[in-house]
Amino acid sequence: MAVPTQNVTAPGIGGDYQIRTDTRAMTVATALFFMVGFLTCLNDVLSPHLKSIFGLNYQQTQYIPLFFFGSYFVFSYPAGMLVEKLGYKRTMVAGLFVMAAGALAFLPAARFAQFPLFLVADVILAAGMTVVQVAINPYVTVIGPAREAASRLNLAQAFNSVGTFVAPLIGTTLILRNAAAPVSAERLNLMSAVQRQFYRAEQASTVRLPYLLIALALALLGLALAAVKLRPTTGVSEHTQDFRPGAFSEALYQSDSIWRQKWALLGALGIFTYVGAEVSIGNLLINFMGLPAIAAMPETSAGYYLMFYWGGAMTGRFIGSAVLQRVRTAPVLSGVAIGAFTLVVLSLLTAGHFAMFALLAVGLCNSIMFPSIFTLGIEGLGALTSKGSSLLISAILGGALIPELQGKLADTIGLHRSFIIPAVCYIYIAVFAIASARRKVSYDGIIPAEPV
Repeated sequence: MAVPTQNVTAPGIGGDYQIRTDTRAMTVATALFFMVGFLTCLNDVLSPHLKSIFGLNYQQTQYIPLFFFGSYFVFSYPAGMLVEKLGYKRTMVAGLFVMAAGALAFLPAARFAQFPLFLVADVILAAGMTVVQVAINPYVTVIGPAREAASRLNLAQAFNSVGTFVAPLIGTTLILRNAAAPVSAERLNLMSAVQRQFYRAEQASTVRLPYLLIALALALLGLALAAVKLRPTTGVSEHTQDFRPGAFSEALYQSDSIWRQKWALLGALGIFTYVGAEVSIGNLLINFMGLPAIAAMPETSAGYYLMFYWGGAMTGRFIGSAVLQRVRTAPVLSGVAIGAFTLVVLSLLTAGHFAMFALLAVGLCNSIMFPSIFTLGIEGLGALTSKGSSLLISAILGGALIPELQGKLADTIGLHRSFIIPAVCYIYIAVFAIASARRKVSYDGIIPAEPV
């Protein structure tokens, strides 16, 4: 990782060196990461619910991750500029209130039962989350001793996973179980316009209370953060650059640009395929478990099983953190990528509960992929590490595009067989990891927490 210019006003540097991490700041950070993970995963419960309400096909259902993760790409650069102008703390507060506004926007979307309004609300929510993450990632690296920065980020990422783990439980209980049994698309089309709108408004009403509570929680968290005395900025602009997703576009105008670095580009493609595969699977799992050939499971039950997928990712991150202290990154990454590919293929070739649990188990393999791909992608970049980091973070755009591709394929060849898309993604990750194992480059730097 490129070493930022030292500044005595920055925590962990010079005379202000901290023996211990600022616990108040770290508490705030873990709360923010939890909320980001929770709200991201809540889309996996919301997607099948909106699919049944509006009679969407699979491609239309995937507009939700398309708009949500596309917002990371659109708003990341403005968010980075906001950090430079306001500092980390004020930017995080602003991001929380934007997130609260996005959560509140779900109320009129449910009131008028219009799918485009749900997409608008999701974009506003994701915009606020982008602002928060662009600020919180680098802030965590400077709230304590520099040598423990990676450990702090891994801990924060674990709480992100806790959020993704509990979201299916809360979302299923408050949204899916409170809704009436969904009707088929054929029956929905037979209704009159008035009947159809009444049905949609009634079903969508289950979204109101959860998102109202979320908006209140976000607003309170924003007020609490504003009241806590944290250092508003660290004076270490290089940290901001390292974690500003949209900053990679600046490299287009550099003579010695990141675009000439083969391994950074391959790593960016790895992030693109990983996020795309993880989001595609998570977003379609409830519908997959509802297929007659798989488990014929109603949404109210399938939503709880989604916890196995995200819970596997959470468990794997704690295990992987210990394993990666003793084993090189590339072999571990290749192993889990091959494991994920094998599980997806087993799910493709089988049916029933075996196929269901094979796909759910992919979450365990996903656990350490993001930080591992990121680490291998920025190895040996030297002075270009900042731009390489930005390039790799920007590749989370895969979470918007790959699910859309799988949704289109699902409408063409069927949902079950459409999981060939994430299988291909894991093949690339495995090849990238095996090739990276041959490199003789050392790495010593910061790994950012992933967006999901």
